[in-house]
Amino acid sequence: MKPRHNDCLARLSRIEGQVRGISRMIEDKRYCIDILMQLRAIRAALGKVETQVLKDHADHCIADAISSGSEDEQKKKFRELIELFGRYTT
Repeated sequence: MKPRHNDCLARLSRIEGQVRGISRMIEDKRYCIDILMQLRAIRAALGKVETQVLKDHADHCIADAISSGSEDEQKKKFRELIELFGRYTT
């Protein structure tokens, strides 16, 4: 497993704990604003994981395609990114 994967897994474990905490908050009928603040924190944490996975993809998968010299592989990785960014904007 790559070192960055361990970091992502650790972050996801913390997020998992936060989600369980929010479930308890809802069960305990906690103040809505407090729940919303925790939900916002989870979204931010997921965003950090997402950014790290994208960086890893660029550092490894895309870099490998570039260094391979295969134009087909480079185009494939480029199309994957375009499709991904298209999903972000819709």
